Amino acid sequence: MTVYAYTGVGSDSQTVRGTIAADTPRQARDQLRANGVRVRKLDECSIKSTGGGWRPNFSLTSTKVQWSTAVHELAMMLHAGIPMLDALDTITDQNTGSFRTAVLGVRDKVAAGSSLAEALADRPDLFDAASVHMVEVGENSGTLDSVLTQLADFKRKQLNLRDSVTTAMVYPLFLVFFGSAAGLFLMTWVLPPLLENLQETMDVLPFPTRVAKAISDALLAHGWLISITVIVAIGAAVIALRTPGGRRFWDRTMLKLPIIGPMAVKQGVARIAMIIATLSRSGVELTRAVDLAERSTGNVIFKKALSECGDRISAGEEVADALKQSGVFPPLAVRVFSVGQESGKLDEMLFRLADDYDAQVATSSARLTALLEPVLILFLAAMVGFLLLATILPILEAGNVQ
Repeated sequence: MTVYAYTGVGSDSQTVRGTIAADTPRQARDQLRANGVRVRKLDECSIKSTGGGWRPNFSLTSTKVQWSTAVHELAMMLHAGIPMLDALDTITDQNTGSFRTAVLGVRDKVAAGSSLAEALADRPDLFDAASVHMVEVGENSGTLDSVLTQLADFKRKQLNLRDSVTTAMVYPLFLVFFGSAAGLFLMTWVLPPLLENLQETMDVLPFPTRVAKAISDALLAHGWLISITVIVAIGAAVIALRTPGGRRFWDRTMLKLPIIGPMAVKQGVARIAMIIATLSRSGVELTRAVDLAERSTGNVIFKKALSECGDRISAGEEVADALKQSGVFPPLAVRVFSVGQESGKLDEMLFRLADDYDAQVATSSARLTALLEPVLILFLAAMVGFLLLATILPILEAGNVQ
């Protein structure tokens, strides 16, 4: 079913605009006529905007970033007294791609009488369970604008936490990729003709040159086999990681690595703390907040731990004892949950814990990047130096012989 944006004249002779979901444009026009609307213009939302004019059906911004921005803008417009449908129309006009189409679908369902939470829940691929539940709480309590503001702050912190680690790893990955590409180019295109000429003038090549020639010959003779083997290995690893056992093994390994493990633990705990704190501040009970945190967490080890904690809390066990028995959460996080629940300031203390862990992850990722950069540069320099040595040594020896 496609979402269409329409402009027409209503039964009161006033111009009306909106969206409608239908299988074909003809079906959309028939539905609008049945509702008393004389259609003047009908456009498919994935290509055209509600106000006309072409829009590309792609976006360079991820849907998570678009949703975070849209939540903040929606909260601001609702706080200013702008009606919900007009606010959704404004957000639609500012976005492109699949997110724009999704917002148009949400707008259409809200116009048909559904609540905003119900409309968002129909697209779980774009709108997470925690966001949907917070919107539902805001609508039921009549404080949707303030709840959306809290949700926007949570989304901003969540994205900052993820981006701090991603940004820190961009430059090292850049060095590894282009260094490997340069090495392959030298070994397969530059060295073979040089080594062939040198071998004709010398009976015995120096050891570095023989090593470089052996690697070059292997790449030239078995390059396709090596490429296919690497591709098959990567494909098998990807398939294995998509299985429950493979995903569990990967997540458990990431949490136990020497340097990356503590960062992954703090990042996961910070995300969980932010979700539970935001939901608790919005009036969601703790067991429900833990359940939504479990559904919003990607790491299966944390997911399983939160599921077990939720069951223990529902059975009457203290949250600190439940977290401690899981064996996943650091002692500081367990202590913060305990003190926060006893003092009645759980959301405030969890926000502080999340901010503290967020800062620690940012610092650790910056230090890791500062350590990786010179190590990778030295490795690439050693590789290039070895190739230069393998090339220059036989030239020098050939000159001495002459």
